[in-house]
Amino acid sequence: MKMVNVMNWQQEQDRLDLVTEKLRSRIAELEPEVTGLREQVVDIRKRFWEEVTVNTSTDEDFEETFYSIKQQEALLSERERSHRQRVQRFKNMKRLLPSPYFGRMDFQEDGLGLSDKIYIGVASFVDADGVDFLVYDWRTPIASMYYDHSPGPSTYETPGGQITGEMMLKRQYQIRSGQLQNVFDTSLTIGDELLQQVLGKGADSQMKSIVATIQKEQNAIIRNDKSRMLIVQGAAGSGKTSAALQRVAYLLYKHRDRLKADQIVLFSPNPMFNSYVSTVLPELGEENMQQTTFQEYLAYWLGSTMNLEDPFEQIEYVLTSQSLQGYQARLTGMQYKASEAFLHALQSYALWLGKEGMLFHSICFRDRELITAEQMKSQFYSYDSSIRLANRIALLREWLLRELTKLERQEMEAPWVQDEVDYLDNDQYAEAYSEVLKKYRREEAVFDFTEQYLEIYGDFRIQKDGEENVFDFSSQEEELLRRMIVKEHFKPLRRDAKRLKFIDTIGLYEQLFSDEATYQKMTGENDVPDQWLEICKQTKEKLSHTELFYEDETPFLYLKELIEGSRTNTMVRHLFIDEGQDYSPFQFAFLKQLFPRASMTVLGDFSQAIFPQSTNLQEVDSPLIRLYGEEETNLFRLIRSYRSAREIVEFTKALLPKEEIVPFDRGGKKPHLLKASNDVERVVRIKEDLAALMAEGLDSIAVITKTAAESREAYEALLAQGGENLRLVTKETLTFEKGTLIIPAYLAKGVEFDAVLIYDASTQTYHRESERKLFYTACTRAMHRLLLYTTGDWSHFIQALDASLYEVV
Repeated sequence: MKMVNVMNWQQEQDRLDLVTEKLRSRIAELEPEVTGLREQVVDIRKRFWEEVTVNTSTDEDFEETFYSIKQQEALLSERERSHRQRVQRFKNMKRLLPSPYFGRMDFQEDGLGLSDKIYIGVASFVDADGVDFLVYDWRTPIASMYYDHSPGPSTYETPGGQITGEMMLKRQYQIRSGQLQNVFDTSLTIGDELLQQVLGKGADSQMKSIVATIQKEQNAIIRNDKSRMLIVQGAAGSGKTSAALQRVAYLLYKHRDRLKADQIVLFSPNPMFNSYVSTVLPELGEENMQQTTFQEYLAYWLGSTMNLEDPFEQIEYVLTSQSLQGYQARLTGMQYKASEAFLHALQSYALWLGKEGMLFHSICFRDRELITAEQMKSQFYSYDSSIRLANRIALLREWLLRELTKLERQEMEAPWVQDEVDYLDNDQYAEAYSEVLKKYRREEAVFDFTEQYLEIYGDFRIQKDGEENVFDFSSQEEELLRRMIVKEHFKPLRRDAKRLKFIDTIGLYEQLFSDEATYQKMTGENDVPDQWLEICKQTKEKLSHTELFYEDETPFLYLKELIEGSRTNTMVRHLFIDEGQDYSPFQFAFLKQLFPRASMTVLGDFSQAIFPQSTNLQEVDSPLIRLYGEEETNLFRLIRSYRSAREIVEFTKALLPKEEIVPFDRGGKKPHLLKASNDVERVVRIKEDLAALMAEGLDSIAVITKTAAESREAYEALLAQGGENLRLVTKETLTFEKGTLIIPAYLAKGVEFDAVLIYDASTQTYHRESERKLFYTACTRAMHRLLLYTTGDWSHFIQALDASLYEVV
């Protein structure tokens, strides 16, 4: 990479001035148009019905009214469409104005004599003639060469086929407020100088677009829209999440005629992460996709009837409860319930339930059984066994509703009904009177009676042609009151039947956790995990309190849907799963079933797999590859880390010696290790170091602990020492903000900080091999500075490192 000479610099500034002036001119032209169209749309909406003649007297009038409405609707739609298009164009130009482009290529297509100057920015800008592109959107096919090729022979794909030619020049710009800051000629995708400057900036409270610094391997991920399953296994700081968000923007651009933002869903690791990435797509002129967490989805379907453990409670148990009885059995249960084997066991169990073993709740009313569980079971198994389980449940529901209708009629004669009739208030009598009067008038209309009648005692006597007809008003009224009372009491029974509350789902799931022989009989699974009886005991104990372990929630919901019928969302076309290594094979299979028409992009790092139910993303026999098959799956590995200074990457990669991680060549300070004599001294030193780091201009700092309890301890200790601007992050925290955060390692996943302080890196805190990846995850959050503290011996993870990788201070 090299700086351009003075003459080229002036030419580039002149060209930039020209584009900036044209942008300002077009913005000035569009502003009144945008405002005017908005007013037109509002006006048409207000006067919509004034412009429509409504007349339905005859078929011809009805048809004329219909076409009048359609015409007005078409006018409104056309104005709204024009307004949206102009607003989008207006916003794009406003976004381009401070920095119209960041790259340039001179490209000569084979067979053509002249080369074209291709300037690339975050949106397209066409000259007033509507033909010449002053700026190309980074997502256009021709712009892909900027990321994929160096000067020399180059190609790009278009809908009409491949275009070949010669890239004569590749140039990169830094522009602020319409002024050139830097101009580089480069032979690489993104030259080191530009990337150094971008990466050297401080961490922000929200993730930024990376379109100006997309690397070749990231570009391949962004523009891949053929694979049904796209797996991105990336080292910490390799830009996998950033690339995924640019991928969303690319898909929305390329398929803008048939793909909308609400057809894309991102499953985030925690609610705070949603805040962290929320500005990337709007920065690129796109609407945000739907964002949620997998736990929020589980809570939506199960939270009203069951108390759910969340994944952070589960990881807290794993990290803090080693001494509790049954700990090892619980860990074994976590792994088994997350496995493909348990998924297949539930599928086999559903087939077994089609023959025997279904459990139902009796329908009870006023302390008596109206329809017993045995009656339901008998009716259920009377249906043809070839009918699918969920379809038989639907048939049973219809049978129950018919039975409830019969029982409702019978119940009208029960003594309790008369008791309630006697205590009704005047309003309820008035309502019944009104209903009976309506019925009487309908009968009067049928018999064409005159409207002259006499009210005699509770009857209406109607005279016609000298004959008298009697309408027994009082008995009709009492019958209606009885019907109203019974109907109101039976309403919850009918509602519960429609909602399938008669199925004993908890009992059916609990039934699985019997002795080993019974489980094998119901599921056909011969390979039962160790400590099965203890796993069964723990699961049933939780179920007895209508509670579920986190590892039981997806299987429980899956079994529920096998019985009741699967819920599917066919509107969603793309699914993005961040921190995918923390999802189980069971959960991935469930998501595939839930979104049958969606392609899936899974991002993760198996080196940061801290949950017991983790899925290996990088192996050739990964369950994810089996999910859609090798032909529809593409696996990308990102090994270069851009987040941290080289010294931090060298330190953290040594914690996982078998992992291939290549640091970006950006220098910094080695991690600092400080041993304090006691807890108070450690807190005092952390407070001093926080002040020093902020004085250096590092304003995004995290004190990372192992657990939530340790986070609170650190927070309170620092406050007691006069710490300022501290923020304790918990699983309920919804927004990511700058400042000094005290945060557990498992909540810091996916985000980055200028400086990270590991609160306790002792062997007492990090000693189990299963905690190595958690420790690695905590350390890899640091961009510029990493400081570690202890009051005892260092963790053996650190003791095993070469001393040249850190400084003891």
